[in-house]
Amino acid sequence: MVTYLKQHIRRIRHITNIVSIALTLLALAAFAIRGLNMGLDFTGGMVTEVRVDKSLTHDQVLNTLKPELGDSTSVIQSGEEGRWVIRYPLVEEQQSAPEIETLLSTISSQIEVVSNSMVGSQVGEELIDQGGLALLICILCILGYLSFRFEWRLASGALLALLHDVILVLGFFAVTQMEFNLTVFAATLAILGYSLNDSIIISDRIRELLVAKPKAPLAEINDQAVIATFSRTMVTSGTSLMTVSALWLMGGEPLQGFAIAMFIGIISGTWSSISIGTVLPEWLHLESKHYLPVEVDMAP
Repeated sequence: MVTYLKQHIRRIRHITNIVSIALTLLALAAFAIRGLNMGLDFTGGMVTEVRVDKSLTHDQVLNTLKPELGDSTSVIQSGEEGRWVIRYPLVEEQQSAPEIETLLSTISSQIEVVSNSMVGSQVGEELIDQGGLALLICILCILGYLSFRFEWRLASGALLALLHDVILVLGFFAVTQMEFNLTVFAATLAILGYSLNDSIIISDRIRELLVAKPKAPLAEINDQAVIATFSRTMVTSGTSLMTVSALWLMGGEPLQGFAIAMFIGIISGTWSSISIGTVLPEWLHLESKHYLPVEVDMAP
């Protein structure tokens, strides 16, 4: 694998960069056309916990409620058999909940509503504002850190790689119309930190090689930097993907959106650090002189 990488790394970097640009454009188009399917955390709605016959399955409960409550309805098991948490939107600003007992009476002989609460739309709007502010502050802090640590041409590659990863995740949720809730938003913030770590590792090596080999072409330096950090990147990404895959397979519906977002973010973060993070500085003509000490003319 390493031998193949050494022979073809430059072509791999440029091909994945083209793929990244194409996927980013598709994700932006999907986001603009379809938008996100915002969950009840943002839009408001009802949360009802019920106790029904223990023999009922998740699919039976969900298929019974969806035609009346809408496609955004979700059903989650609540700790014990026969106890379910039902989340659904209020239709056309109605302020009273539909009769859950009546809907479930067709499949269950014993129905008990344990709790019933409403999430107001005003709370959802506040969450959207606060979430957007948190994302903006996070990006600004990362931008400040990159500007301080790296020369702007190298920092631009790392920053664009971050934006690429977030856009791909949002584009996926726009295309699939999966529910975008607080757990998915938390995954989006986590992806920023994960992708930044990958980009910094490669950028640090590029900076070291620029100083150590001032006469070497930048493309060659980028190739060497990617190869030198490849094993570390694969180990980090591989172990992270194993953990996220376990959450995806065993975490159930509540963690599904979080796990999918993290899975996409880890994969895209790995290849964007190799492609965008290295190709963009080449396009911006990064050179060794940008990191070498400036000679001062001491002549009077």
